Amino acid sequence: MAAFLALLALLQTAGVHVERVAVPGPNGVNLDAALVLPAGPVSRAPAIIALHGCGGPFPMRDGPWAVNLARAGHAVLLPDSFGSRGLGSQCGVPLGQRGVTHDGARRDDSIAAARWLMAQPGTPPGGVALMGWSNGGSTVLATARVAAGLPPGLFRRFVAFYPGCAGPVGDSGWRPSAPVMVLVGQDDDWTPAPPCHALAARFPGQVTMIGYPGAHHDFDAQDRPVKVREGAATAVGGRAHAGTNEPARQDAYARVPAWLENGAPPAR
Repeated sequence: MAAFLALLALLQTAGVHVERVAVPGPNGVNLDAALVLPAGPVSRAPAIIALHGCGGPFPMRDGPWAVNLARAGHAVLLPDSFGSRGLGSQCGVPLGQRGVTHDGARRDDSIAAARWLMAQPGTPPGGVALMGWSNGGSTVLATARVAAGLPPGLFRRFVAFYPGCAGPVGDSGWRPSAPVMVLVGQDDDWTPAPPCHALAARFPGQVTMIGYPGAHHDFDAQDRPVKVREGAATAVGGRAHAGTNEPARQDAYARVPAWLENGAPPAR
């Protein structure tokens, strides 16, 4: 909850309109969420749901992204899947021991949040976009999979930052229900890029892969020098590099809104 409150405080001082809302989630859970609204009278399509990583809301990454997208005219909803359930960071919890998983409760959270956002006055029709970072990016890929329980047309586009792509690559039944963009640092040693390249190669025209040379995990966080993180449950040996790569961050800031709006990412 502390991480969510820090995110909310950052947004409240960023010059955007932000509301703290409760979103009815699965199994009676109310998801604490921040709803950031665009400045203009009409929202630009699509409205966006942004999913935090394994550490919970990350103000210095999630907040600037929400501000960037809101200034581009999009409504952005940031639900807190962990704090809403009384949980803190899950980064050090082994994947098999997590009670809130990317392909379980977090996928259900995403669908519930999308339904709620689509029902709000002023939300553009035609479905929302789902984006997320790390564990949230893995949730994006799990939600994008054509499967029972995914309402047709609820999501129009998916954006996954440094997700774990090994699962979808190893799942012969995985195929995307709408266009997907994956953005990964080529030097990411937490969620490596090669499986994401393989996923994009399997679905040309449906999965767009953007790999940033020299970039690590959290490359789009603001003002975070690259450091070695210890105790990363999904990294080899529990160690992984994470931090800002400013050229990659700036490219993503331009590329993602353009792709969400018209499907044509600007040239690099």
